[in-house]
Amino acid sequence: MKVDEKEFFRQATIRICGTLELERALGNCFEYLKEFIALDAIYLHYFDSKKDSAVVLAEAGEHGGRKRDAPMMLSPYLMKVIKNREMPELQLMNRANEHHVGKLILESAGVVEPCSIILMRLVIGEEWVGGVTIAAGGCDQFTQEDLSLMRHLKVPFGIALSNGRRYQELLRLQQQLTDDKEYLRQELEKQSGNEVIGQDGGLKMVMEQVKRVAPLSTPVLLLGETGVGKEIIANVIHRLSGRRDNNLIKVNCGAIPENLIDSELFGHEKGAFTGAVERKRGRFERAHNGSIFLDEIGELSLDLQVRLLRVLQEKEFDPVGATQSLKVDVRVIAATHQDLEAMVSSRTFREDLYFRLAVFPIYVPPLRERKGDIPALIQYFIREKYKQLDARTYPTLAPGALERLQAYDWPGNVRELENAVEREIIISGDAPLTFSQLHMPTVENPPAGATDHTGAQGLTRLDDVLYHHITRVLKQAGGKVDGKDGAAALLGIHPSTLRHRMRKLGIPFGRNNN
Repeated sequence: MKVDEKEFFRQATIRICGTLELERALGNCFEYLKEFIALDAIYLHYFDSKKDSAVVLAEAGEHGGRKRDAPMMLSPYLMKVIKNREMPELQLMNRANEHHVGKLILESAGVVEPCSIILMRLVIGEEWVGGVTIAAGGCDQFTQEDLSLMRHLKVPFGIALSNGRRYQELLRLQQQLTDDKEYLRQELEKQSGNEVIGQDGGLKMVMEQVKRVAPLSTPVLLLGETGVGKEIIANVIHRLSGRRDNNLIKVNCGAIPENLIDSELFGHEKGAFTGAVERKRGRFERAHNGSIFLDEIGELSLDLQVRLLRVLQEKEFDPVGATQSLKVDVRVIAATHQDLEAMVSSRTFREDLYFRLAVFPIYVPPLRERKGDIPALIQYFIREKYKQLDARTYPTLAPGALERLQAYDWPGNVRELENAVEREIIISGDAPLTFSQLHMPTVENPPAGATDHTGAQGLTRLDDVLYHHITRVLKQAGGKVDGKDGAAALLGIHPSTLRHRMRKLGIPFGRNNN
């Protein structure tokens, strides 16, 4: 049958270029081509010159069009043949299994049965960008007339491949924006407020340092006890910087399991490990052109410290499973309650990373050193908790309550004060807040090694309470820290966090030290 080549070209082009979804385009094309050619399947693949690999983007057959996104690892010889243009842009292989190039292509695709194929190389300008494979089961299935017809479709397939990949990239960016929006929404929900209470009082010096360093891109290291409000100070630094319109990404380095934190910080490629079913952007990639807040920086393993140092020095990193580095522009704000200088001396924290992070250290004083801020903090938390708890009446302070609050040393700092206000509102009902239950539990028969530090009110230090509790749990776990029946699991904290607390409290490690 004589084929009107102009009409064939027009109808095939309409089907190939009539949609940006490559699987639909290939399915429509297959339905039209099978009227002229005895084919079983069409494959559209893209060549990644940076990775020397091909990706099957879509395929079509009797089942219709289907999206694939399946990598094909090409042999070095096959790559050389294709890249050096040692094969024509259109080639018929009626016995592909016996052809020296066809055999390698079929092996890459995992095909062992005899088949016939027509290969079409898609070239845009001087660059090979991909190809089309027309396949049929058995030998000698195609003719020279089939090859001549396919020659008309090189340009439409090239246009479809280029437009389809750009469309997929737009969809990816759209999903990325949606992902970022959802991530930031969740972050905002978790924030308890950015208002700095005491900026004209006990935190006046801190705020002067913040205002001085915020406009720069200099790394900042926030030092201070747990609960003093280092995260709020990080929020202020970002808000006063030139990066305020971009992301502030927050990471608690002590709250992420060691086997996940690499992927969490730097992301991973699809298939990088079991369960990596799609590409995931890490926290550093999300923070590009913005800031990242690394809380509990002392909890990072030495391996992760090396990778963080590279980000600070080279402004690049490798996602897990990636073959290429990503460039990133991120302002790092780190925080810790640990003595990093002592950790450097004990070789548990890298000296070079410490000096990179501590370019501009800011010490946030504990609440016991700025008790003049307690009245303002109390009123702030009462106002916030009143709204959050939907209390029936606005809480007021009972006579003597403020004096009781200011007499207490607050070992848990501002966070403990916030929790105390919430607890008092719940138990007081409509009555004024007395804070009469504000005391630390005492320890009977404190263990050897725990120093008896009691305040003027006869209260026991929080460290002594922790010492007693941790040693009791360790004894119950037989001295074991890790594992599902270890002390960390019983306490509901990460093993590295527990070990750090044990070191700080002077509790020895090991099963025999119980």
